[in-house]
Amino acid sequence: MRILVVEDDPLVREFVVEVLRDEGWNVIEAGEGEQALSLCRTTHPDVLVTDIKLPGRIDGWQIAERCRERYPKLPVIYVTGFSPVEARPVPDSLTLHKPYHQDRIVEAVRTMGKNKPSFG
Repeated sequence: MRILVVEDDPLVREFVVEVLRDEGWNVIEAGEGEQALSLCRTTHPDVLVTDIKLPGRIDGWQIAERCRERYPKLPVIYVTGFSPVEARPVPDSLTLHKPYHQDRIVEAVRTMGKNKPSFG
């Protein structure tokens, strides 16, 4: 399974990437929105894990919306330590609140990736 992780905090991103790679998954990482969108176009992720609040003009909601323009059934895991907006009810998504234990992100990816879309 290929997972795109979008997180601006390098320590949190390193933690999440390492935990997911330890599960044997292919993890691609981005630190900001533009990079995430570029990776989404070129890597065909099976699951998107994105922080909601990111620096710059593109937040996690927008990353998910734009990735889903290309892959409509892309499962999304929104991660937030603080979001000024209530979570939007989006199909095939869930929200994790920071801080979270590594078992929780693994469980979330497993759950969301169970019925992963096929882009073949």
